[in-house]
Amino acid sequence: MPDDHPVSAGDLRDLAEQSSAWPFEQAKKIVARLRTAPKDEVLFETGYGPSGLPHIGTFGEVARTTMVRHAFRVLTEDRIKTRLLAFSDDMDGLRKVPDNVPNKDLLARDLGKPLTKVRDPFGTHDSFGEHNNARLRAFLDTFGFDYEFASSTAYYTSGRFDAALLKVLENIDRVMAIMLPSLREERAASYSPFLPICPRTGVVLQVPIVAHDAKAGTVSYDDPETNERVTVPVTGGHCKLQWKPDWAMRWTALGVDYEMAGKDLIDSVKLSGRICSALGGTPPEGFNYELFLDDKGQKISKSKGNGLTIDEWLRYASPESLSLFMYREPKSAKRLYFDVIPRNVDDYQQFLEGYPRQDARQQLANPVWHIHAGLPPAADMPVTFQLLLTLVSSSNAENAETLWGFIGRYRPGVTPQTHPKLDALVGYAINYYRDFVAPAKTFRKPTESERAALQDLRDALSQLPADASAEDIQNAVYEIGRREPFLNHKKLARDGRPGVALDWFNMLYQVLLGQEKGPRFGSFVAIYGLPNAIAMIDGALARTG
Repeated sequence: MPDDHPVSAGDLRDLAEQSSAWPFEQAKKIVARLRTAPKDEVLFETGYGPSGLPHIGTFGEVARTTMVRHAFRVLTEDRIKTRLLAFSDDMDGLRKVPDNVPNKDLLARDLGKPLTKVRDPFGTHDSFGEHNNARLRAFLDTFGFDYEFASSTAYYTSGRFDAALLKVLENIDRVMAIMLPSLREERAASYSPFLPICPRTGVVLQVPIVAHDAKAGTVSYDDPETNERVTVPVTGGHCKLQWKPDWAMRWTALGVDYEMAGKDLIDSVKLSGRICSALGGTPPEGFNYELFLDDKGQKISKSKGNGLTIDEWLRYASPESLSLFMYREPKSAKRLYFDVIPRNVDDYQQFLEGYPRQDARQQLANPVWHIHAGLPPAADMPVTFQLLLTLVSSSNAENAETLWGFIGRYRPGVTPQTHPKLDALVGYAINYYRDFVAPAKTFRKPTESERAALQDLRDALSQLPADASAEDIQNAVYEIGRREPFLNHKKLARDGRPGVALDWFNMLYQVLLGQEKGPRFGSFVAIYGLPNAIAMIDGALARTG
């Protein structure tokens, strides 16, 4: 039995040090880092490219980093200040016009300029970069993340990066020696870590640097249009860095201690880490998370639009279910498609329901502890998502009132007012059914032996009392299924007789509901009602007679 007494901070730390949950494993690396180089504040960072709107990967990176940050706070008993910096690379030049924006001609005229100098096609902000930055902040605020926003443009132009930029210039030969072997021969011939901002056009130039002066803090290039030799300071926002040296410079300038990145950036992390060390900094701790795959196992691409957007997930399920998806196995490739949603919704509820019954050690391994920063709410969800989906499917009840009629009879006293989260789940279930279940419904015809079993099931259900429990109904369903071809000879029941194969229950859903799988059948019948379930079987038998 779990201990009802609250765990002290010291005991919690001791348990956390023994925990193998991945946020603690990551946080332990930061603790070890501080033993070598103590400091009063630990900086966590996430990056955002504001050439597009925030997406589900942005959520994943911030959510996972937040989990590591909280794990670190537990391991250090909050004795060390922590900050999470959401850094926007808004000084990058606009390379192409996105497909999903209005007034594309405005953007086309500003190609090549820093995103904070590109006009806003939405007409709501001073620039496209500022518009997308505002969307990022609103996005993160919606989920209640604790973070500080940082703009690359503001940091460059304010002089905050000046000392680090001069350090890059002083070490330009070492930076080039690290970068050049990673580049194609053609690009290596003209590569420079510095990208001047053209004083004439405002465009971020990718041009060869023909001279540099570390003492003066300048670089020189030939204007590609006028052939004029131009000299600009590397400080004050007159230049920006190519992104890998930029990443390294930022780590060095800000003292970033932790930043994770996608698996596709493994080589970039290594190169940036080497540059960071060449500049006298210490590369941050972190790990490379696996990428998301679509339903065909292909890598999700923003340009292809072959994945699931954050808005789509939140149309069908809660933010907590998305957090669970992000928590699980971050180093394993996972399909991010609509069919993963129901499982994560119901698994989240199961983890939440199990939490109070666990001891403190087990609780630290429970995903809800990390999702809710150590304070998960009380579980109060009397109906599963899968059961709601099946209820909508069986009754064609595409409105909340009808569903609540079933729920109210199944769980007297449960209403939208007493259970607002269940009310939200009802809405999610209706949306999910309309968009994914209904279009795919196909009813399988039963075999002769299945027809006989269905007739016997109908008779058994008709003999049960009107107030039969879900358990009594399940036992009746189980007993009718105890026949060939549904017997499971490998798994015996408690009385020593053969068990019942999943094929029996799968058949019920395929024949009666036109879907492959469903929740516990006894629970479904209990909430749907015995008369309705009997009528459903009659309908299936008549349809296939």
